[in-house]
Amino acid sequence: VLASNLHADILSDLAAALGGSLGIGSTANIDPSRSRPSMFEPIHGSAFDITGKGVANPLGSFWTASLMLDHLGEQPAARRLMAAIETVTDRGEYLSPDLGGSARTAEVTAAVIAALSGVNSTSSSRLTG
Repeated sequence: VLASNLHADILSDLAAALGGSLGIGSTANIDPSRSRPSMFEPIHGSAFDITGKGVANPLGSFWTASLMLDHLGEQPAARRLMAAIETVTDRGEYLSPDLGGSARTAEVTAAVIAALSGVNSTSSSRLTG
C-alpha cells in the first residue's frame, strides 16, 4: 500500500487490529530506488503503560525483522523467521496476553528462538522448506 505517513499509520494499525493485535503489526517504509535508506518498524509504538511488565508482544518486532531481511536480499532467512513466528502462533502455547495467552515477552521470544533452532520436529520440518 502506498500512502502518506499519517494514512499508512492508520492503515497499519487497522490491519494489525483486524489480525488480532497491534502487537503483531509490522511496517516497512521502502524506497524502491534504493537511493535512500528504507525503514522498518513494528507498529505498536512505545506502550509506556506496559513498560517493564514483561507482557509486550515481540512478534511484531520479529515480523518486521523478516521484512527487513527480505528487503536486504536475505529471503531464506526471512522465510525461516516467518516460519518460526507461524509455528509459535499456530501452536498457541506461547501467546502474549494481547493474543489471549499468558506468556511473558521472554517466553514468546524463547519459543521463537526454539522454533528457529529446530528444537522440536514441528519447527524443524517447517523451517527447512
